[in-house]
Amino acid sequence: MEIGWFELEILMKLGISAILGMVIGVEREIRNKPLGLKTSLVICLSSCLLTIVSIESANKYAIAGLHVMDPMRLAAQVVSGIGFLGAGVILRKSNDVIVGLTTAAMIWGASGLGIAVGAGFYVEAIFGMLLILASVVAVPFFIKKIGPKNLTLKELRIKLVVQHEGDLTSIIKLIIAKHYKMNNIHIKELSAEQQELNFILLVEKKFASEVYYEMKSLPYIETVEVETL
Repeated sequence: MEIGWFELEILMKLGISAILGMVIGVEREIRNKPLGLKTSLVICLSSCLLTIVSIESANKYAIAGLHVMDPMRLAAQVVSGIGFLGAGVILRKSNDVIVGLTTAAMIWGASGLGIAVGAGFYVEAIFGMLLILASVVAVPFFIKKIGPKNLTLKELRIKLVVQHEGDLTSIIKLIIAKHYKMNNIHIKELSAEQQELNFILLVEKKFASEVYYEMKSLPYIETVEVETL
């Protein structure tokens, strides 16, 4: 069977969307994120296919003055529907940290790339993919290198079990004297012998293990827990 230009164009659209989705998926795979290669590829490819169906159905079945159809109606449903898939990768951890927001945005982005290719905006889709990758890979790298200090700090959740005779105010002052910034300080009485000090520590260019040993060396400290957020 001879393949015409129309069929070739559809195959080209599907091929381009598959490649763009694959690139997005590879970036997530490298970072060990929930959105993998296969998921991203399927999202982008399916969005492209549904956009093609939506446009071609409007061209084929619309009747002037009698049966008017919106060529992007099905694509619009893809945009809203993909939100449910994105919401599935957003998690709230036990320490109240929200994770998965970037991955959810990448799911929405992969869908948008597929729709753009399906609608025939090839250059815009490729340029959009490059900007998406730059925003999640290159921009954070440069911000860490040359950005404001507040943006280069990373957060550690610290939990210290302190002997009851230890003065918490003095311990907090010792930590601040090490040029650390403390947030969300929470003090809790564990028993007649122990008290607990929880806080978020903002650190720059330090391993969690280094902070662990520094906290361990403070007076009256019994146990230390350090968690990267």
